[in-house]
Amino acid sequence: MSVRDEIKQGIEANWHHYLNKYGNLFSSKEIQGSSPPSIFVGRYGYPKVAVGPMLPPVHGDTSILDMPEKWLGKSLEEIVNFRLNLIRGIKKLSVNQTEGRLIENLQEIAMSSNPTDTEIQFVKPTSPVTSIDDQTAPFGPIGEIKTAKFSSSHATMSIEKVYYDYDLKADDAIMKLYNSGIDISKIQKCLSIGMMGKNRKLVPTKWSITATDSIISKSLMLQILDFEIIDSINIFSFEHLGNLFAVILFPHRWIFEMQEAWHDGTSVGFGNDYEDAKGISHNPSIAGAFFAAKLAVAEYLIKKQKQAGILILREIQPTYAVPVGVWQIREGIREAMRQSPLIVENIDDAIELSIKKMSVSKNEWIREGKMLKLLQQKVITDFF
Repeated sequence: MSVRDEIKQGIEANWHHYLNKYGNLFSSKEIQGSSPPSIFVGRYGYPKVAVGPMLPPVHGDTSILDMPEKWLGKSLEEIVNFRLNLIRGIKKLSVNQTEGRLIENLQEIAMSSNPTDTEIQFVKPTSPVTSIDDQTAPFGPIGEIKTAKFSSSHATMSIEKVYYDYDLKADDAIMKLYNSGIDISKIQKCLSIGMMGKNRKLVPTKWSITATDSIISKSLMLQILDFEIIDSINIFSFEHLGNLFAVILFPHRWIFEMQEAWHDGTSVGFGNDYEDAKGISHNPSIAGAFFAAKLAVAEYLIKKQKQAGILILREIQPTYAVPVGVWQIREGIREAMRQSPLIVENIDDAIELSIKKMSVSKNEWIREGKMLKLLQQKVITDFF
């Protein structure tokens, strides 16, 4: 068994621990509550997938339960509790089915600016989800929808305009919403439930998260290529939920690498992906983490009107017992970029300072990555 398989097995065990800890999870043939608003599209069985709303068995302002942009500073326990309170109703539908009463109701939920009162009758009592992945936030029990009722909701105007524009390409729609200030998690939901583009389809939530981050980060990167290159080596760092992030910016035309090191307490699993100004030429081995991180750093460079080479080191410690989604990478690195940077003279010093709090050694990071091998001995003047 590989180190990554061992780590995955450990994560599954941790998730089962949480499920046992909260043994009084919701189980019923019906539910009434306020959807945050939240929808989910599964990927198993594609192109026929499980689609439906998510809601807690309570009414009121439940928005925090599915708004990862507001979770920074929350503990892992709090976030898992948020998610276990979300009950997922499902109906098996073709991904080509972007019309019909249920889908149109779910699209209204995705557009809504406020929690939406929802009532679901299930075919049989809901049951807990026993598996978990590292791309999407976990959720509570699941049940097949027998009937569903939704209260009227107030649509966000910018989303409504995109929804009714069938001549607007999906990429352009995503950027239009992003530039109008819509949260990325909300844009992902709209893409997932088939609300964008000329030829609309339902997109599994896991894929829509990666696609949204990829499209936005690529658009930002293309703008960055026209900016002047930074003139110093800058280090940014942040730690949350058992994740340690270090971001090194150095004088160079756009190149980007993200390295990950997963700890399970006894061994370490590594992953990394790299791109230059042409973009990445394959599906990243570290999956959605690559695009979430790229987006967060690109936002900083856009704000500063600067271009740089970028290296991100992410150490995942055993305290990150249950993955809660790639949002925490995007939000963690966004927070890192809000900090005041350390400025150093060479890459070697940058590495030493970046890994000061990490368990993985400098030699391991160098051995497992691509960029560090090339940059380790450079000083500032070498970059020009």
